[in-house]
Amino acid sequence: MNDPAMRKEPTGDAAQRAAGSSFYAAMRILPRAQRQAMFEIYSFCRAVDDIADDPGDRDLRLAQLAQWRRDIGALYDGGAPARLRGLSDAVGQFGLAREDFLAVIDGMEMDVAADIRAPDLATLDLYCDRVASAVGRLSVKVFGLPAEDGRDLAHHLGRALQLTNILRDIDEDGAIGRLYLPREAFDDAVIASTDLQQVLSYPGLDKVARPVLVRARGHFERADAIMGRAPRRAVRAPRIMGEAYKEYWKALDARGFAPPRARVRLPRAKLLWIILRYAVI
Repeated sequence: MNDPAMRKEPTGDAAQRAAGSSFYAAMRILPRAQRQAMFEIYSFCRAVDDIADDPGDRDLRLAQLAQWRRDIGALYDGGAPARLRGLSDAVGQFGLAREDFLAVIDGMEMDVAADIRAPDLATLDLYCDRVASAVGRLSVKVFGLPAEDGRDLAHHLGRALQLTNILRDIDEDGAIGRLYLPREAFDDAVIASTDLQQVLSYPGLDKVARPVLVRARGHFERADAIMGRAPRRAVRAPRIMGEAYKEYWKALDARGFAPPRARVRLPRAKLLWIILRYAVI
């Protein structure tokens, strides 16, 4: 990469939390105020996600999420706690909605209250809305998209990314007792068991996972249509995220889901090519 700014280390706690993620690569191209706002959003999401993935006591983790809920309430009531001062600035500057932050916490609570195991499609869609599309609704305000297109992009791109994550992380999620593949896919494939060990070792898992892959592709296509009519500058960052995750999608499509499953990865050279393609106007 020729731009030396892209090689600088991030500054500030929020940026440090984002460094090393694919999210960071997409956000680093933004103007300073937008970039810092997105790092603050990421820092919040990472903090509550870490609580959701902690293997510790569920009641303690629910209490921690409840404290985050109170802290968000305090932020919007004019008394942001110290850990949310930076996020408070972003909320004021970009008009971020309280309900979207609370939706993210709701999604994390779904993981903490009980391990999700083959939810029905409605529950899976609600989960995707809370942990992914709600983040998208915060993000599109920072990017400066028109309200309707912004909401639609958050809806479709958030679901596309989350469903791709679910498919990419089947084995990692299974190792901590979670299975996000929808109940209807098991029913359609005439598979009665959702026992984790049986599912992860089942030779015909492709029959369950492929419909989710198809669903993700549909969301990618709708997101692309929205970004295609949006001002290019406003969708540079989501374009990078979308294109990066399409590479995961294509790798999953080519690999399939029968065991043993090699971990799919995004080569750094491919990510850099995507950034170069969409970062410059």
